Amino acid sequence: MLLDRINSPDDLKKLSVNELKQLADELRTFIVDVVTKTGGHLASSLGVVELTLALLKVFSPPEDEIVWDVGHQAYPYKILTGRKDKFPTLRQYKGISGFPSIKESVYDAFGAGHSSISISAALGIKVAKRLKGEDGKVVAVIGDGALTAGEAYEGLNNAGQLGEDLIVILNDNRMSISPNIGAMANYLIKVTTDEWLRKAKGHFEYVSKKIFGERVYKKFKRFEDLIVKGLFPPGMLFEELGFRYIGPVDGHNLDTLIPVLENVSKMKGPTLVHVITKKGKGYKPAEENPEKFHGVSGKKKTVLVEKKIPKWTSIFSEVLIELAEKEENIVAITAAMPTGTGLDKFREKFPERYFDVGIAEQHAVTFAAGLAKKGLKPVVAIYSTFLQRAYDQIIHDVALQELPVVFAIDRGGIVGEDGPTHHGVFDLSYMRIVPNVVVSAPKDENELRNLLYTAIKSDLPFAIRYPRGAAVGVDIEREFKEIPIGTWEILKKGGEILIIATGWEVYQVLEAEKLLKETGIEPTIVNARFIKPIDEVMLTELAKGHKIIVTVEENTVKGGLGSAVNEFLASWYDGRIFNIGVPDMFIEHGEQSLLREKLGLTGKELAGRILKICNNFNLLSDLR
Repeated sequence: MLLDRINSPDDLKKLSVNELKQLADELRTFIVDVVTKTGGHLASSLGVVELTLALLKVFSPPEDEIVWDVGHQAYPYKILTGRKDKFPTLRQYKGISGFPSIKESVYDAFGAGHSSISISAALGIKVAKRLKGEDGKVVAVIGDGALTAGEAYEGLNNAGQLGEDLIVILNDNRMSISPNIGAMANYLIKVTTDEWLRKAKGHFEYVSKKIFGERVYKKFKRFEDLIVKGLFPPGMLFEELGFRYIGPVDGHNLDTLIPVLENVSKMKGPTLVHVITKKGKGYKPAEENPEKFHGVSGKKKTVLVEKKIPKWTSIFSEVLIELAEKEENIVAITAAMPTGTGLDKFREKFPERYFDVGIAEQHAVTFAAGLAKKGLKPVVAIYSTFLQRAYDQIIHDVALQELPVVFAIDRGGIVGEDGPTHHGVFDLSYMRIVPNVVVSAPKDENELRNLLYTAIKSDLPFAIRYPRGAAVGVDIEREFKEIPIGTWEILKKGGEILIIATGWEVYQVLEAEKLLKETGIEPTIVNARFIKPIDEVMLTELAKGHKIIVTVEENTVKGGLGSAVNEFLASWYDGRIFNIGVPDMFIEHGEQSLLREKLGLTGKELAGRILKICNNFNLLSDLR
């Protein structure tokens, strides 16, 4: 196999175009074999095999720096840049990352787990190389879906202004995760499908040269731009931003792609190459259903369960639909993640009340604020890690104006194999410090139902944070109950240890309590379903009767529930307070359950940590 001979980009450069075509087939087979076992972003990577080969044939990283946007499409690049043997460890604990990482390889020019950053990062790298007198080209690869985000245009605008020798590859597969929407997507479709317009441009050039000659034609070039390029909105847009626009180019035709990139590599100034690819190329199931095969979970060990437990996302989806059937003012907003957030079901039921704004979380939040201003009840469903991108809008556009936008924060806490760019471990902290915002986390399915009901009934900005994966499995209570905002719930009354937990960790603490009881420790357990406002009345009363307080959360220990408790008790509580949560560090990738165990956040580990606290401070004897 040719792939066996490729250990670095230098090995690839020795191959002929025909050999590269064979290598493309081998790469696809290898990626499918591995990713269907490990899980990962399959369809995106299959779509850029030829593009990756062409880039590495023409350019020479690490001297030439290639910045991949998001990183969903970076698997071929990883394999061909010295990580072929490690590729079977993809997204596994202590294995290689599913995204580019500057800590993993010198060939990874920039880390990317969120979309639309490649142009800005590549421009910064290019300017730095010029200022430092370093040689080498800089290439940014960005998908058409990523062009729905504002940062992409900020980067394009600045690149055009500076005039650097930056190459941008627009990988146009007409998909992000779900099918792209919006004006930009329509522009790209128009330029790639309108055969008449493409022929018109070629015909105009041919006739002009034939009649007037090459020299005169060049003088007419501006006139041609006005007449013909005006019919090509995408090309016109990029050229108005200061880029030379080239394309569209067949991204699976190496005979064309390599010469185009070779020519582009010699050009001066900002250049954009529009490449057309097919997501899932070469693997029929992924070609036919690219959305489904965007991310695959891999083969897991079969676990027999008596009862199928629904996922948190599914519970949210069902409840929102149930409430929307009764409340016509409820509308739902997603940022290009209808399936991931469960809003695809809402879309089927209420298409006129559903809005997918594309990969544009900032716009999603301000758009929701506008809807709320006019009396609607917008529910914005966004993953925790992606909501970080709209922080200014949360503060300025929603909270400052006290607009009743509901934030359904999915994937709060540890998410698993996607790693540090996707763990949602900061939301309790970054939401809690914003005035006027209610921050909550349900312990189980019924509490999620009731918190969403409470949020809709309120006239406040309201955040509900819930984790990835299966919920608890409690029986569903169909009658909704409005929960008084800021109230906590005592689940068990015990001795002199008070454990305050929130969200997913509540049931882990209940599990830990069973183990602690065997050692003679019977704690009081509180469900802190509101992180802001906290239940100051309950906390004051309970703190007076407990010598030890332990807070537990699947959020960074900095600024979350534990910090809220510490701040309130700091001036008068004379006992000991211990905060358990995610440590002040970025957590690597790995299976969700394994990471939680390593972090000491599961029932068994929590019991051990609390017992150790008692032993270390000689408190155990006082409690018995």
